[in-house]
Amino acid sequence: MNALLPLNPPLAPAPVRPDVRFLLAHPAHVIALGFGSGLSPLAPGTVGTLWAWLSFAVLNRWLGDAQWAAVIGAGTLIGWWACALTARHLHDADPGAIVWDEVLAFWAVLWLVTPAGLAAQLGAFVLFRFFDAAKPGPVAWADARFKRRRPGTNFGWAQGFGILLDDAVAALCTLFVIALWRY
Repeated sequence: MNALLPLNPPLAPAPVRPDVRFLLAHPAHVIALGFGSGLSPLAPGTVGTLWAWLSFAVLNRWLGDAQWAAVIGAGTLIGWWACALTARHLHDADPGAIVWDEVLAFWAVLWLVTPAGLAAQLGAFVLFRFFDAAKPGPVAWADARFKRRRPGTNFGWAQGFGILLDDAVAALCTLFVIALWRY
């Protein structure tokens, strides 16, 4: 049986480091990289979450509950496609530069805790970043559930979904802690 396995399996392409040229090369990259916020060399997930917070503050003036539900729903479907395609183009199952997952998840958190003052929003930000970065319990499970990390494997719809899933679970954990606090 070992005779059927190649002695030198093909090497997977090296992961690509995204830059502005990569960002602008495809609409999916613009979305997945959070309109450029994922290009931050330091803590792109945190920068993406800050971009989500800022864009929420701007958009919330014009969007009601039904519109936010539509934006988050459509953003999830479009983001699933954008994250899967961008991960494939970056040759990485879950590149740190992909921050659309943070954007959607934090929009959902802010939408569900609003109206909330600046201190409450800051608390939600800190909690969400903790759950997203530390990945305790259910967040770690969601992070590993749909991702292929073996070199040379193709990245498909499952990996795109997995990119979004762990941040959605981090958002649920954040909302759970906030609900316990308020209770």
